[in-house]
Amino acid sequence: MGNITCASDLHQAIALLETEQQQNELILKAQFKLTYESFKPVNLLRNSIKDIASEPELINNLIGATVGMASGYLSKKIVVGTSHNIFRKLFGSLVEFGVADLVARNPEALKTAGQFIINLFSKKKE
Repeated sequence: MGNITCASDLHQAIALLETEQQQNELILKAQFKLTYESFKPVNLLRNSIKDIASEPELINNLIGATVGMASGYLSKKIVVGTSHNIFRKLFGSLVEFGVADLVARNPEALKTAGQFIINLFSKKKE
């Protein structure tokens, strides 16, 4: 817009600015509605799950940690058994954390060992 020199130019400029304001108001309301919907707890949870599922590295880390914790728990059960000795329970807890950490840090080595064991058993059946 240039300089306004007469009343008709002023009315035209005001009408143009009012139209622009109405368009901006509609855009702002639409954006507010989208933002409101995205902050609902169900949508937050759904989006978080989609983000987690779309990250293969995160899924692999989660699986590795789960397998590590499960193998650590089984190792502790094997070491401790039904003993009520406090030292054996303490040693079992140390074994549990050690095995869980080892498995969680080296999931590829565990996968390779598992495949090797499966191949050994499949060869014996043949």
